[in-house]
Amino acid sequence: MNARSALQDLDRGNETVSKPVLTSILGLVLTLGIGSLPFPAWDNELKNVAHMLGNEAIYWTLVAATLAYVVLVEKCALSSIGFRRPAVRDLFLGLAFAIAIIVGLAALYLFVLPALNLGEQQAVAALTAAPAWWLAISVVRAGVSEEVLFRGYPIERLQSLTGSRSIAALLPLALFALAHVGSWGWAHLIVAAFGGAMLTWLYFWKRNLWVNIVAHVLVDGVAMLSA
Repeated sequence: MNARSALQDLDRGNETVSKPVLTSILGLVLTLGIGSLPFPAWDNELKNVAHMLGNEAIYWTLVAATLAYVVLVEKCALSSIGFRRPAVRDLFLGLAFAIAIIVGLAALYLFVLPALNLGEQQAVAALTAAPAWWLAISVVRAGVSEEVLFRGYPIERLQSLTGSRSIAALLPLALFALAHVGSWGWAHLIVAAFGGAMLTWLYFWKRNLWVNIVAHVLVDGVAMLSA
């Protein structure tokens, strides 16, 4: 083999290696990058019905774009980001985790936030004034979109890119918590970090996004009902 042929083979090898790396990075920009933008604060989510529906449309579009990106650009199955068929026991596990998260959140709201002189009264009041039908829609949307954008896709791709479970866990978790500050305030950073950490742990354990979605929807649903 001459030097020119060797260089051509090396270039082809580099292309094979770099292409999935590049597509994963672009996918992370789509999920963690765009998904972390404070759209609810920017578009005044609770201003009126049009703003509420518009905000929901933004996140459902991001979810659809992510799924299409995995299938059409990365040429991967959706199971590569955690969409695996759950067993009945997995769904019960999602319920159990939801209960554990709710208990933990109750402790935060009853003891930790008051001790730090922090509160979310203004954000809670704005939510309770919103229509019940929109609250139901937003609970389901948040459960699906946040698990796709901050758990399934980034955890799988970051661990594949870096070989580090810590990076795959902590980077999405940090961005997930910060993404809630824009519309909820800094007090919610503690709340979102705790809930996100529990959901991250659940995903690493089961690697099944449906289990996470069940837990997330239940937690948000109970939170809305108790607000």
